[in-house]
Amino acid sequence: MNRMPILFAALALSGFAQAAATPATPAPVVTPAPAATSTPAATPATPQAWAGKMLDPTQNTAAFKDPAAFAQWTNAMMNPATSMAMMQQGIDPNTAIRMLSGMMNPASMQNYMQFSDPNIAMKWMAAGIDPRYATAMLNQGMNPNAYLNMMQAPVSPQMMNMGTQMLNPGMVGNWMSAPMNPAAMNAMMAPMNPGMYTNWMGAGMNPNTYGNWGQMMSMPTGLGAMPMIDPAVMMKLMQMLQAPAAPQPTR
Repeated sequence: MNRMPILFAALALSGFAQAAATPATPAPVVTPAPAATSTPAATPATPQAWAGKMLDPTQNTAAFKDPAAFAQWTNAMMNPATSMAMMQQGIDPNTAIRMLSGMMNPASMQNYMQFSDPNIAMKWMAAGIDPRYATAMLNQGMNPNAYLNMMQAPVSPQMMNMGTQMLNPGMVGNWMSAPMNPAAMNAMMAPMNPGMYTNWMGAGMNPNTYGNWGQMMSMPTGLGAMPMIDPAVMMKLMQMLQAPAAPQPTR
């Protein structure tokens, strides 16, 4: 009879010892979601990036296709550092080579032909009657800091450095050796590549080149659900016209 309390006491002590030896389960760690950035990924963040985008023939019209992008571009141009960055890249021969290669890129055709999209005109018409857009543009023009920066630009170290580059013999040497640059040689040999003309032809037949206007042209009609302009059919017709004639059987 005296063994029962001893047995219960032993069981209680073993339970406490097992609970103390068992490690506590850690609470799940909740990873916070990344904060959404207000600046789009395609918007340049530095004057050098703005200058590089505006000197690229494949994307230099992006600021004029959307009123919001145009407001960002005008705000960047109010900063004299952007103009100085464009002038700094303008005296670099590599910039001329990149612009030459970009003009031979079919993406430059898409860059300019997208102005035929009627949605661009509708965006500008909506911005013209939006008082918020007019207020934002007026605030940029009435910002005194912008004019103060312009007045201080001639004595800035960046402007002084760019002015001394004109007297640097290394810059003249870079322009003299630019025609022998491998990138310049590739740009000069590009017109001899038949693939370049094929790419231009494909870009001209691609409805995406013309924005929503091109999508409207490729919409299926009611007669047999055939698009008004089907690039695939046109390419097949061109291949058939270029195919050699079958030899006539001899009698």
